[in-house]
Amino acid sequence: MVSDVLETGGGARQFYPVILAGGSGERFWPLSRKSKPKQFLSLDDSGLSLIQATVGRLTGIPGVEVEDILIVTGVDHRMQVLEHLPDLPTENLLVEPVARDTAAAVLYAALKVAQMDPGGLMGVFHSDHRVDDPGTFVQVVQQATALAAAQDVLVTIGIEATYPSVAYGYIERGEQIETGQTGAGGASLPAYQVARFTEKPSAARAQEFLTTGRYSWNSGMFVWKVQAILSAFERYQPELYAALSAAVAQRGGVRRAYPTLPKISIDYAILEKADNVVVIPAEFGWDDLGDWNALERLLRGQGENVAVGRHVGIDTEGAILYTTNGDDLIATIGLDDVVVVRTNEVTLVVHKDRTQDIKKLVQQLKDNPDLERYV
Repeated sequence: MVSDVLETGGGARQFYPVILAGGSGERFWPLSRKSKPKQFLSLDDSGLSLIQATVGRLTGIPGVEVEDILIVTGVDHRMQVLEHLPDLPTENLLVEPVARDTAAAVLYAALKVAQMDPGGLMGVFHSDHRVDDPGTFVQVVQQATALAAAQDVLVTIGIEATYPSVAYGYIERGEQIETGQTGAGGASLPAYQVARFTEKPSAARAQEFLTTGRYSWNSGMFVWKVQAILSAFERYQPELYAALSAAVAQRGGVRRAYPTLPKISIDYAILEKADNVVVIPAEFGWDDLGDWNALERLLRGQGENVAVGRHVGIDTEGAILYTTNGDDLIATIGLDDVVVVRTNEVTLVVHKDRTQDIKKLVQQLKDNPDLERYV
């Protein structure tokens, strides 16, 4: 292992970032498919897939190397992870036999980290997010690790809400806590007790949240002592904790036990129940690239329409147009606020305010044996 990341009053602690890479990215269908979900796509001109970019910014944290990163993924994507990350030790790849949402994935990784380093710090990150300011991201993560090391808290990194999004969960800030920290330039971001988590709200409620100034978007990024999160699982999810901890200790146990585990998110399972959750609101150009509307934010400033590939239009405004074949042409007449995606065998046309419903359409394909090959 590399040199210790963090010196605390209780000694040095190593930081282990865990990347969740089991998502299917269905709202980016048909570009994101079962055989190549979103985390393995490159959506900008960097040439890096989203998972490669994620590892790149995490290894930008002083003291963190690829050997310190664990990745949780599904059995169908094991080889793709290794292809995209050839320097990742194979023992750092945790393969889920079936998907059981983020609680099981986080607990699986925490148990593995505890085996390697019972006194370690653990971070949770997603493989398909975008960060435009990696330098600030590193500073925020360093502050979160220092806070988690110094206090028995579960730290979540919130994103300052800049518009009333209905696609994100929200975190309401409570009382500010004393961190005793200083960051770059002698300043640090404030940290707050979490008053409550709210799942994706209505447009009206999202506007209310924005008006109060007390809410951050829930980024799904967390930092904690590995023993702190294991204690939380033991307290709030005792059956899940008992089943998976026993499985990890047995040869072949994970394969046998995983299908029996509950399908529940880390938010519902732990964070909404625990009384020691704190939030650091931050801003570093974060986007979870949740659906096709994200492409407009990613490629902003290129005109009234966002086009990747050839497009000719008459009376077409506010459109997102994407083709995987540079020789193909998308032609539109009289369309406003639509997304048009053309791949080799599928064409998607959807209004921008209905992109969240792409998952429903994909489910219809899954339910039809004649159409399942398009998933």
